[in-house]
Amino acid sequence: MYSFVIALYAWALRLISPFHKKANLMLKGQRESFNILRENRKKGHKYVWFHAASLGEFEQGRPLIESLRKEHPEYKILLTFFSPSGYEIRKNYEGADIVCYLPFDLPWSVGKFLDLAQPSLAIFIKYEFWMNYLSQLQKRKIPTYIVSAIFRPEQIFFKPYAKSYKKVLSFFDWIFVQDEASQELLFAHDIHRVSISGDTRFDRVCNIAQENKGIPHLEVFADACKKNNQSLCVAGSTWAKDEDIIIDYFNNRPDLKLIIAPHEIGDEHLQQIILKIKRPYSLFSQLIKNRESDDDILNTDCIIIDSIGLLASIYMYADFAYIGGGFGSGIHNILEAAVYGIPVVFGPRHQKFNEAKGLILKGGAVCIEEGGLLKPLLDSWLSDKSLIENAGIASKKYVQDNVGASRIILDKIFIYTN
Repeated sequence: MYSFVIALYAWALRLISPFHKKANLMLKGQRESFNILRENRKKGHKYVWFHAASLGEFEQGRPLIESLRKEHPEYKILLTFFSPSGYEIRKNYEGADIVCYLPFDLPWSVGKFLDLAQPSLAIFIKYEFWMNYLSQLQKRKIPTYIVSAIFRPEQIFFKPYAKSYKKVLSFFDWIFVQDEASQELLFAHDIHRVSISGDTRFDRVCNIAQENKGIPHLEVFADACKKNNQSLCVAGSTWAKDEDIIIDYFNNRPDLKLIIAPHEIGDEHLQQIILKIKRPYSLFSQLIKNRESDDDILNTDCIIIDSIGLLASIYMYADFAYIGGGFGSGIHNILEAAVYGIPVVFGPRHQKFNEAKGLILKGGAVCIEEGGLLKPLLDSWLSDKSLIENAGIASKKYVQDNVGASRIILDKIFIYTN
């Protein structure tokens, strides 16, 4: 039944692929995967296979990849993605020796993939439970792990009608979970090869912060804010609802400047943002293109980031951050901001994110259950900036206290494997 569902999904993607860019990219990429493996896998070498569903999971696993590469040069790295949003951005990632799409989880493609890849170890990141892959890895006696995982009672593994699917959890040689609740849940269901390691994203954001060389145009903007005794908010990964809330507040606070980095940077969405702004604004791309002096930067109140890949570095300039997604499907990465010692604000859809609950508990973050609650919160912060400073201290301490998951995981894997 499971393989039939996967086959049906693959068929549906093929049906829509002429009209759907991501589906087309995925199918084209999967067709190339076997050739990529044939042409690039070197005989006589041992490979560790890392699999990430998409870009977020890759960033979560990146500290492990880079630590393993440094500490165990006897291994080469095979990295696979399921989603185009991961592969198309990181297909040239220099930290891996081979990067390709993961073919559909169908028995014939699984067998072909593993025959070509021949991994010595397999590491899945957070939320990847492909039954045929995991079953075949176990049959081939290839040590298999999942890292930074979170489990909740409502997941399909623990439903009475899906007992057979729970078996996939037994295919892992070890499960590294983020928290005690996940461990206890697995124990209660007779899954015992489990330990708490924490979340490797803490390691990743600390690495990003340490490597951050800054962005000159935004440095000028942030310095001008300080000289004028203005506060600077970075609104990251925003959607329309988030933009309605934060831009409305910004429009009425001349003592606040704004950098907004929307989740979608298509022309239509950028125009929607521009129509909401009632103060001088600039597109980041235009500042770079036209800059002959600092005048354009100094005369703007809001910079709209219309490029990808910059957000994690931009947060360093903020006094506080607004993280988008909390009024939609779920908040985006709040740790990228918190690592710089700034408080973060987000909407109510954060229950699935341990770091959000942890930051709120420690005083480094505030959840606004509805848009109207942003104004009194920011009014209090802007009238008493010690509130921002104290919350920022709590935010940074929370991140620092949770660093180290990568070390725990690698030590355990290589003790267990050897």
